[in-house]
Amino acid sequence: MRITRIRLKNWLNFREVKVALAESTYVIGPNAAGKSNFLDVFRFLRTLSSPSGGGLSKAVAERGGLKKLRCLQARRDPEVRIQVRVVSGAGESQENWDYTLGFKSEGAGRQRPVVTEEKVDLNGEYILKRPDEEDDADKERLTQTHLEQVGANVGFRALAEFFASTTYLHLVPQLLKFADRIGGNRLETDPFGQGFLEGLARTPTNTRNARLKKIRQVLEKAVPQFQELRFIRDEITGLPHLEARYKHWRPQGAWHREDQFSDGTLRLIALFWSLLAGDSMLLLEEPELSLNDAIVSQIPLMIDRVRRQAKYRRQVLVTTHSEALLGNPIDGRSVLLVLPTNDGSEIRGPNAQESALLAEGLLPSEVLLPKARPREAEHLGLFK
Repeated sequence: MRITRIRLKNWLNFREVKVALAESTYVIGPNAAGKSNFLDVFRFLRTLSSPSGGGLSKAVAERGGLKKLRCLQARRDPEVRIQVRVVSGAGESQENWDYTLGFKSEGAGRQRPVVTEEKVDLNGEYILKRPDEEDDADKERLTQTHLEQVGANVGFRALAEFFASTTYLHLVPQLLKFADRIGGNRLETDPFGQGFLEGLARTPTNTRNARLKKIRQVLEKAVPQFQELRFIRDEITGLPHLEARYKHWRPQGAWHREDQFSDGTLRLIALFWSLLAGDSMLLLEEPELSLNDAIVSQIPLMIDRVRRQAKYRRQVLVTTHSEALLGNPIDGRSVLLVLPTNDGSEIRGPNAQESALLAEGLLPSEVLLPKARPREAEHLGLFK
């Protein structure tokens, strides 16, 4: 399954969004324009559909409530709306799912989010359309979506499972290196990688070894003097660790644990592990961080290579500021520009002029990335 189209209304800093998504989509824009907020809608759908304590109330509460979730430019329109087109299969067996969810504050008492509209369309026929007569008779039902209810989503459970399987990882190396010393509570689904090693430990041994073997082949080319990578458990504490061995003046060299890895090495390991670890939608925020531009320039090719070799071609959404990453002959239709305006941010693909330049052989880094730069960035060096 993959999402081919999304429409949003009053979502965070977007009054209105209507864009197509490619199998690999690159989202660019200035700082604070809303790139992360755009990716967050897919995390919202994941929480909404989660079989382990998700749902509408939780998804809204995690974002500070409806007052913070609803676009400030919404003015008198209180409703937030999400519409996605999901495609599964191919050719004659292709199925087109359309899921629509509208919600707003109930407007009194506890100010809970309530469903204003929920629809599921399969190949042009509605299999769910709310509010219905039962909702009209019992308004309490509108505090939950049918997507989150196992007893109610039988006809479209595949859609709920697809949303719930979305993967997001923005690994912060320091949280992984010093996880035992930092301690504290982790966010659900561990988006910043503090429990990354526990995830490796839960992976079946043969699968884990096969993935680490592929990652080792990448590190041999990307990390100077790198030789081996292995997964171990501490003999005393039982905690999981990654160890790497580098070329050394001693014949056997020395093994280093993850807290001695460079930030770039850890992020590269996490990037490849995420690409190899499933067939769900994958959300990557600025994968270029801590990496040399020569490696960054290969990220789109690496993503495509992994996707081609996988049994199921997973969809990948990437936010980036990197000229090196976009200095590839990427299909311009797979790049989305997030641009702030006085009426909220907008998202668009290349316009006619930009598409013509890309068709002539210019690269996204030359045509599109300059549009995402702050207009007065060159004046920062004149700061007094």
